[in-house]
Amino acid sequence: MHPEHTEPPERSSIARSLARKLSATNRPVLVQFVKFGIVGVSNTLLTFIVYTLLLKVFGVWYLAASALGFAVGATNGFLLNRRWTFREHVGDTLTPVRWAVVQGCGLGINEGLLYLLVHDGRVDKLLAQALATVVVTLSTFFANRAWTFRMQPPVPGEMTGL
Repeated sequence: MHPEHTEPPERSSIARSLARKLSATNRPVLVQFVKFGIVGVSNTLLTFIVYTLLLKVFGVWYLAASALGFAVGATNGFLLNRRWTFREHVGDTLTPVRWAVVQGCGLGINEGLLYLLVHDGRVDKLLAQALATVVVTLSTFFANRAWTFRMQPPVPGEMTGL
C-alpha cells in the first residue's frame, strides 16, 4: 500500500467512532420504523378489507369506503403503536387527540391523492389506494414519532396540545 493512501491512525479512529455513534443514533428510528411498518401492514390489510368489501360487495362510493376503511385501520394503528412501536413515549391525555389530528391529516392526504389518481389520472381504484397508502405511511410515521408519541417530555412552556 502506498503511504499517501493510508490514513493517520487518529483519523481512522475518529471515523470509526463517528460511524458507531451515527449507527447507534439511527438504530432506534429504524427499529421503530420497522415496527410501524409491521403495524402498518395490519392497518393496511384491515383498511383494504373494509374498503374492498364496502366498494365491491355493498356498492359504497369509493371515497366513503376509503374513509371508513381508513378509520378502522387508524384505530388499530393507535392501539398497536401506542403499546408496541412507541412504548417508551411520554404519553398524556392528549396523545389520542394528537393521533387523531395526524390520522385526520393522513386521511386528507389519502382522500386527495385517491381522488386525483382515480378521477384525473384514471388509475384503477384499488391501485390508487395502494399508491396513496405509501405516501400516507411515510408522512404519518414521522409526524407520529415527532409529535404524537414523542420520547421526551415537552419543554416547559411548550404547547402540549394542538
